[in-house]
Amino acid sequence: MSTAIEADVLGLWDRSVRAHGAAPALVTPDRVLTYRDADRLTDAWAADLVGRGALPGRLVGLAFTDPARTVLGMLAALKAGAGFTVLDDRLPAAARAELVRRTAAVVWLGDGHHAPDGAHVPADGAHVPADGGYGPADGGYGPTRPAAAATGADVAYVLFTSGSTGRPKGTVVERDALGRFAGAVAERLELTPGDRWLQVASLGFDVLIEEVFPALAAGAAVVCRADTAALDAEELHTAMARTGTTVVELSTQYWLEYARWLDGSGASTPDALRLVVVGGERMDPRPYRAWQARQPAALAHVYGLTECTVSSTFYTGPLPADAEEVPLGTALRDVEISVRRDGRPVPDGESGEIHIGGPLLARGFLDDEAATARRFVPDPDRGPRGCDGRLYVTGDLGRIDAEGQLVFLGRVDDQVKIRGHRLEPARVERALCEVAEVDQAVVFPDPRTATALWAFTVPAAAAVAPLPGEAVRLTGAERDALVAPLAAQLPDWAVPRVLYRVAALPKSPHGKIDKRLLAAWAAHGDRIQDPVTHPAPAAARAAVPDALEEPLRTVLEFFREVLGAPALGPDDNFFDHGGQSLLAMRLLTRLRGSFPAAAGLRASALFASPTPRLLAEALAAD
Repeated sequence: MSTAIEADVLGLWDRSVRAHGAAPALVTPDRVLTYRDADRLTDAWAADLVGRGALPGRLVGLAFTDPARTVLGMLAALKAGAGFTVLDDRLPAAARAELVRRTAAVVWLGDGHHAPDGAHVPADGAHVPADGGYGPADGGYGPTRPAAAATGADVAYVLFTSGSTGRPKGTVVERDALGRFAGAVAERLELTPGDRWLQVASLGFDVLIEEVFPALAAGAAVVCRADTAALDAEELHTAMARTGTTVVELSTQYWLEYARWLDGSGASTPDALRLVVVGGERMDPRPYRAWQARQPAALAHVYGLTECTVSSTFYTGPLPADAEEVPLGTALRDVEISVRRDGRPVPDGESGEIHIGGPLLARGFLDDEAATARRFVPDPDRGPRGCDGRLYVTGDLGRIDAEGQLVFLGRVDDQVKIRGHRLEPARVERALCEVAEVDQAVVFPDPRTATALWAFTVPAAAAVAPLPGEAVRLTGAERDALVAPLAAQLPDWAVPRVLYRVAALPKSPHGKIDKRLLAAWAAHGDRIQDPVTHPAPAAARAAVPDALEEPLRTVLEFFREVLGAPALGPDDNFFDHGGQSLLAMRLLTRLRGSFPAAAGLRASALFASPTPRLLAEALAAD
């Protein structure tokens, strides 16, 4: 691969420092760091890292809860010649410990609760609390940047995929690929020094790379939150308006929540916001088309995988009125997209498996040659751009339409996406079956929202099985006994939030588990229906007891509406009935419309007050 300086990520950074030294590079709630400030500070951090053994080919671990410090740490590691890895604070402790072991980082920077033993913050970045702790106000950062002998083929970063089929895979991306990617995205999205890109992705998610490096390559500013707490739709809107954000990237489900909030409040996107990048799951053309008709901010539909340096295609045009799918778009510069069957390209218009080639491909998986060989395969035609002749086999089905746009058609396997994360349900099913009380299990996304997992289990003891054709929802201690071991080893989004017990898993005439029938059993047993599209009969809805006073009556109604659970009671737990972060955002939006005391509530409040009664008491206390 090429190691030309114009493609090197630090070459792009240095260009921005020279051209825009006095312009903002990082905007935090406490301080604005100019390009010149950030350059001096990260030079000092890099010198500290080199002194601790951070060299080309080695990794620096980052475990901050402060997004701005994470960005500074990424730059410092690259300046030292090393690569970086970011530890996600949302992972269970056991999973974090395993990733720390596997990355074998030579040094860890961080002060978060999840930081490994021995992690530190370089001295020049920690001794001025009044300005947010990023460095001295006079710009006197001491050491200059160390001389690093890194080449384009050295590691830039290692980030972990969702571990859809087992343990998470560490994807090794090289410096040349990162530099090319940053320049290509900045070019495609027409980023300028006047842009401000709001960083909202989880710090362990590869979207972080897209939020940071293209903006810095263009001389734009990265806007950082104070911490990693998720913003609900109203908070997101407020943050963008307050900071003058011009670009933001949201997962498909997060964007849908924001679009719903805008429609419900009669609001428009903030004046400065010009572009919303959306991706991670199949996009329904109806809300996409509705947004384009109502909102001033443009949309860019993005497709990509961690193994191909985040994003490979973008669709930025208006959606035609007769479009049945939102296209994935066309390839970035240095990306080669082909649709193949049996390894050979098919003509445009025909379906096949999407393959990605070009110099933006990752090196492979960390210490996993077998998995690398399976997914990164030789290109029988070899690419024309002087790359190494490899293709990444995505597992996604697609076609190239008459306009040259890539269109998504589904998955080759059973893999699903939950809130932007890839997952093979078999991974969760295996974990469930390791519990002694479970004989069989099947897991699939909630048919109503597709944002959370449902699990159906067959008990090991026949005596506790329900009648054939019945699905009994597990609650309380029974549910906790199954959820706890999963929560100890899986990320939050991969843990089923609604669990049922059945006597047997029904099969279709073709011998496959009949998931539609399971969902029907659950709907019948719980009398759960979508109150908007399929209102439950009056007899199926439990009336809100007259004895309940405000605010409990209204809070209970909102819980039922958001969860699609018309029979929910005042002491039923939000999370036991399918609640998760995106639905929590929706619930808070409804509450704020009725209760002034809800204005300051965050989604995390539901962990302390997960029932209608407890949340109503919290509102009344305020």
